Amino acid sequence: MEERRYVAVIDFGSQYTQLIVRRVRELGFLAKLHALEDFDSLEEPGAIILSGGPRSTSEEGAPDIDFRRLQEYGVPVLGICYGMQLLNIKFGGTVEASDRREYGPATLNPECREGLFEGVSKDSQVWMSHSDTVNELADGCRVIARNQDGTPVSLQWGDSFFGIQFHPEVTHSHEGLQVLRNFLDQAKGLQQFRIEDFKQELLAQIRERVGEKQVVCGVSGGVDSTVLAVLLKESGIRMRAIFVDHGLLRKAEGDEVRENFRRMGVDIETVEASERFLGELAGVTDPERKREIIGNLFIEVFWDSVGDADMLAQGTLYPDVIESASNDKTKASKIKTHHNRVDRILELQAEGKVLEPLAELFKDEVRELGLSLGIEHDIVHRHPFPGPGLAVRCPGEVTVDRLRIIQECDAIFIGCLRSYGWYDRVWQAYAALVPVRTVGVKGDERSYEFAVSLRAVVSEDAMTADWAELPCEILRDSSNRILNEVPGVNRVLYDVSTKPPASIEWE
Repeated sequence: MEERRYVAVIDFGSQYTQLIVRRVRELGFLAKLHALEDFDSLEEPGAIILSGGPRSTSEEGAPDIDFRRLQEYGVPVLGICYGMQLLNIKFGGTVEASDRREYGPATLNPECREGLFEGVSKDSQVWMSHSDTVNELADGCRVIARNQDGTPVSLQWGDSFFGIQFHPEVTHSHEGLQVLRNFLDQAKGLQQFRIEDFKQELLAQIRERVGEKQVVCGVSGGVDSTVLAVLLKESGIRMRAIFVDHGLLRKAEGDEVRENFRRMGVDIETVEASERFLGELAGVTDPERKREIIGNLFIEVFWDSVGDADMLAQGTLYPDVIESASNDKTKASKIKTHHNRVDRILELQAEGKVLEPLAELFKDEVRELGLSLGIEHDIVHRHPFPGPGLAVRCPGEVTVDRLRIIQECDAIFIGCLRSYGWYDRVWQAYAALVPVRTVGVKGDERSYEFAVSLRAVVSEDAMTADWAELPCEILRDSSNRILNEVPGVNRVLYDVSTKPPASIEWE
């Protein structure tokens, strides 16, 4: 495979770092995220972006970078927030701690409309998130933009080193994409990112790695595992796809999953294990313990069905890889709570026999890949569904009756979203049980029944999310139907929490 010159994003710990990678890909170029510890061994970067971070450059042990090595790469460099402050120090300037944190919108006033700010309007809104500020500029450094108070918010050193004190990757920076585009225009020979080309590379890599071995994969009906299974089938390798029905699915979802795979021409083997899962979960209320039970039992049931396998394929995505990471060098090998808790999988990982073809993709890119594989729109655009299933939407003990309530309420809510044309307009929607009995009136009698919370969010990739401002008619119809059709519920709530600070799921 030909060498790529890609955009290397160096992670200094910003909550927005993944978004930088996404934005670069949206602009059509290949980008990869690297831990700071891997900086000295980058392979053919065409441009380097230093992310922001929560630390202060004046702290003892603050993240640092090999400046000589950075210069030796000989490519354009962009420092964002912490990255800009660090560059200013490396070039001989100073940074000082501020007595207040600047967080939120600010006005960008470019000093000139060329280079980094070509096509960027005056008084453009940008998003700040920092506490330290640049104090003294290094010799040869020039200010190329200021904020509304005249404070420098963008610096340039020489022809190829740039710094910005705002986050161009977030949507609150209205012309942030233009700033990133202008920076990438400084680079030469960047590899373009096209999903069709990426698909062909993935297929070739799968065939080369697998050869005549047999690969087994678990499928849930979700977008990730579905695209994975179809990709493996398209590659022509020997594969088995196994669907474990753990009883924590949405209403009639098992039948829907089987029908969808039939439509795609992928044979799957179904393992019915709902009684076993519910038995293990009986009496358990701690959310992490529930996840652990489900994760471990799923793998046990899965491997009992497999018997043995030459290789295992997993639908791990790029956010999974990064979120599962710690700050040390072992972060790439760590998986979320409900992944890889059985020795056999760890053995396969150690032997290099775990296949994760989607590990460089975000969710929307996986959907795009699925469409390029011929998967139909309604399957590719199913809402995300958590690995532990409805257990994470059932705080407290998971019981048959509580699952019934969630399934029925969820089916009504999703049905209303579809009938009003809103299903594809939200990232994810569901009903969750509020494990508190509230007083109500049904007929002429008081009732003490559960409350249900409806949640619908808009997001690009689940790293951040806002609650969806659904039309009142959808909420009214959903509430009326739930209260009239689902026994055990006498109150319906709508969740208006953003992520952060809340998560999308309840547990």
